[in-house]
Amino acid sequence: MQYELPSDVKEQVERWMATGQYATEADVLRDAMAALKRRDEELAAIQAGIDDMEAGAIRPFEGADAEIRKRFGFSNER
Repeated sequence: MQYELPSDVKEQVERWMATGQYATEADVLRDAMAALKRRDEELAAIQAGIDDMEAGAIRPFEGADAEIRKRFGFSNER
């Protein structure tokens, strides 16, 4: 699929290519699409947490803190 980039987007793509980090426009766009995918996944995870909280699926901080400290071998000192 061929697509003509708007001039402002093309300028940004060219700036990224000028850094030497990307060899082609496609490389820049692939990386941009991956960043958008990560953002969408992060937003979905945040929304899932909000939904759980609103549904009452929460637990006290102290319990979660103790579990994390035990799992990763952190000190109980704060």
